[in-house]
Amino acid sequence: MNQESEFPFEKARRVTPEEKQKFRSAIADQFGIKLKKRGRPTKEEGEKYEPISIRLHPKVLAWAKAEANKRGIGYQTVINEVLLAQISQ
Repeated sequence: MNQESEFPFEKARRVTPEEKQKFRSAIADQFGIKLKKRGRPTKEEGEKYEPISIRLHPKVLAWAKAEANKRGIGYQTVINEVLLAQISQ
């Protein structure tokens, strides 16, 4: 018995956004969970973020990652929120 070892991608089609939403809704209904959206969040008009490199104390990084995990967001977002709160006081 000779079986193909690779998926025939040339015969496959892309899933439409409508189908994707139906899949997400079905998973949420069946398992009672809400799937997180993936990818980079959209930014407000004119709000630009500048990529940088920074060295942080391991305790600070561990706190930020733990806080981010509790809140279900990225640790860099937590650090950014704390810094923005500090400058707005």
